[in-house]
Amino acid sequence: MQKIKGTALVWYRNDLRISDHYSLFHASKSHEKIIAYYSFDPKQFSETRWGFKKTESFRAQFLIETVQQLQQDLATKNISLIIEHKDPAESIPHWIESEKIETLYFQKEWTKEERLVEDALRKNISTEVKIHSAYDQFLFHPEDISMSLDELPEVFTNFRKQCEKNSTVRACYLEVQQQEASNMLLKTYVCPTLEDLGLTESSSHPNSAFPFKGGSKAAKERISHYFWETKKLSFYKNTRNGLLGLDYSSKLSAWLGNGSLSAREIYWEVRKYESDIKKNQSTYWLIFELIWRDYFKFISLKHQDAIFHLGGILDKSYTWENSSKTFNSWVNGRTREPFVNANMLELKKTGWMSNRGRQNVASFFAKELYMDWRMGAAYFESQLIDYDVHSNYGNWMYIAGVGNDPRDRKFNIRSQAERYDTNGKFQQLWNQQNLFE
Repeated sequence: MQKIKGTALVWYRNDLRISDHYSLFHASKSHEKIIAYYSFDPKQFSETRWGFKKTESFRAQFLIETVQQLQQDLATKNISLIIEHKDPAESIPHWIESEKIETLYFQKEWTKEERLVEDALRKNISTEVKIHSAYDQFLFHPEDISMSLDELPEVFTNFRKQCEKNSTVRACYLEVQQQEASNMLLKTYVCPTLEDLGLTESSSHPNSAFPFKGGSKAAKERISHYFWETKKLSFYKNTRNGLLGLDYSSKLSAWLGNGSLSAREIYWEVRKYESDIKKNQSTYWLIFELIWRDYFKFISLKHQDAIFHLGGILDKSYTWENSSKTFNSWVNGRTREPFVNANMLELKKTGWMSNRGRQNVASFFAKELYMDWRMGAAYFESQLIDYDVHSNYGNWMYIAGVGNDPRDRKFNIRSQAERYDTNGKFQQLWNQQNLFE
């Protein structure tokens, strides 16, 4: 393919990597010069209607590290990354004009906030600028599943079985070649600090189950450790409900969340592991969890903004509470349930919580406190290092009884604590934190 004599701009969103990257791959194939762009959109660091920041320090710090790593990785390809703390819908048009951008590439998003930014951007740029956007965050590409969105099952198992039977995972895109050095911009852009974003510094807690850095390099180091060095992947199904330590689960969700890794990269690494080391229920279960992640993306694609509505995708009507006193007791680990408290304190102090913990604290919030589940989802969005809009709101709807759980279950917190924290070590570790506050 002959390259166009012109410049392409790759707008980075939740796809902060250079490997297996649709936009970067296609821009490099078609254009002589590539410039990349990322903005820490101020709206993402504003205060929510619930009275706390939309993005807090732990998630923001991980994001800063991720963008810094992306900048380094792009530089090895002689591609400049413009980094700003501005509304991208207002700022990108400036760069399109000043750098004579002919084509704009970006990952297609469909949730409300991302959609509004894209709509505003399209209105602000010339119709002469070509736009290429594509879905690049799925395991199974929407074009490759054997059902329309209207036919998408409302029960996960039916979706999984159809995908496993009828769909395949695409190969990863090749990494781009090094560009001409003369294409680099003269200025090197610097990431904002937490203070610049209106946040306070967050130090790593010594008991954190997620002490890892952001960025693709750290992501691939984690895969190397969990798959190849320790072979913990072979035991994933047995340990995934753990609460303590670094290796009870893969922890890959954080890098998946902001696109430092793609689902396809993980999938094909699992397949390589199965071929070279061992194939068992645990290796399958990690793929199973990737399919769950995909399912929530397809559910949000099908139901759109309903995933943010109080009645959820089922449009169910319950009586919900919104007491700030009750909410704060949950946030600060001062409820009647020690297991809930321990998990909430872990989240508050580290930005991390196990999958088992998330299900329990959400069930307690929605099914025992009868609190507006969207408050809980928004707090998770603020705190969780591995926040992903589709999985977060999909799981909260599921737990709250307004989503994809046909059984509308309620967790028995005491029973869960006895089963998963039999000796009480996890609760003792975190609940003692409250004694010093």
